[in-house]
Amino acid sequence: MTIDKPVQFGTLIRRYKRFLADISLENGEIITVHCPNSGSMKTCAEPGWKVMVSDSQNPKRKLRYTWEMVHNKKCWIGINTLVPNRLAFEAIQQGKIPELSGYSEIRKEQKYSQNSRIDLLLKKSQDKCYVEVKNVTLVQDNYFLFPDAVTERGLKHLHDLLAMKKAGQRAVMLYIIQRNDADIFRPCYEIDPAYSEKLHDVYNQGVEILPYVAHVSPKEITISHKVDFTFSPRVLK
Repeated sequence: MTIDKPVQFGTLIRRYKRFLADISLENGEIITVHCPNSGSMKTCAEPGWKVMVSDSQNPKRKLRYTWEMVHNKKCWIGINTLVPNRLAFEAIQQGKIPELSGYSEIRKEQKYSQNSRIDLLLKKSQDKCYVEVKNVTLVQDNYFLFPDAVTERGLKHLHDLLAMKKAGQRAVMLYIIQRNDADIFRPCYEIDPAYSEKLHDVYNQGVEILPYVAHVSPKEITISHKVDFTFSPRVLK
């Protein structure tokens, strides 16, 4: 996935009200930008870190710029939660996620279950695969963690996926990790025990878990590699 808009670089001053951030551009100008991330953004929103913003080139837009990435002095981190769905769709089309290859049709945002929409629906003849995509940006002690805030919506998605699995179809949680400075994925019991316990439960009943790391750079974001996952609630030292 190439970055298809003009970009600028700067330094993060602060992120506030969830969807706003103040940025000091390289030319010294201070701007307020849209932050497309409703999570806590723990471990990826420290004042003073380098950031990249995209320019909509629309002077009539209330906030012309969108915060896309931050650099934590180790790697670029993609913070835009709209990116993973687009990246997953592209990666499946290109065969970069082997577990999800072989389907003849991919549809986005399809209605299913009780008042829900699945991010991606894969079809092959009468077989269906329901894929829910989540964005991962939290890292601690060499673990990629999800979620970074309590997510009732995410919990509902797990119930919906389990219902599809019980109906005889494939159901997959695809975690797109937009940073590369850890090695193992696990649910974040410390922040959302209900979601974490339910993820373990649905996995035991056949819902698949696929954590994939993306290579994030100012020029492009691409699927890199799959990582292992664990359900251990304790961080091993």
